[in-house]
Amino acid sequence: MNIRRRYKTHGEIHAGTLNDILFILLFFFLIISTLANPNVIKVNNPKGSKDTKTKQHIVVSIDKDQNVYIGQRKIDPNNLDSLIKFEVDKNRNTVDTPSVVINADTASYYGEVFHVMQSAKKAGAKVVANVK
Repeated sequence: MNIRRRYKTHGEIHAGTLNDILFILLFFFLIISTLANPNVIKVNNPKGSKDTKTKQHIVVSIDKDQNVYIGQRKIDPNNLDSLIKFEVDKNRNTVDTPSVVINADTASYYGEVFHVMQSAKKAGAKVVANVK
């Protein structure tokens, strides 16, 4: 008679590689979640068939050397607010809301263009920026 006990083998799961796979999947999902931005809404912008230009009542130009001109006249940037207000008030006699067209060189500073826009808005004019 065989009195020895039989040792039964227990089923084992080797989880050593499971940690590696989960770690790689974690990195994969972190990278993918930063690339996918759900807040982006794609919109088709309308295309115009006609080139409609606004009436140019007051033209303010800024060249690459940051010189500011109203019409053909070079002005001091410190007097910009008062001169735009004067031109808007002068054109208000003929037009209800005069428009200020800003022609700025690509090398001109954005701050100068923004300053002209603020001055025109304070004076009560419609602002059109034409950056070349």
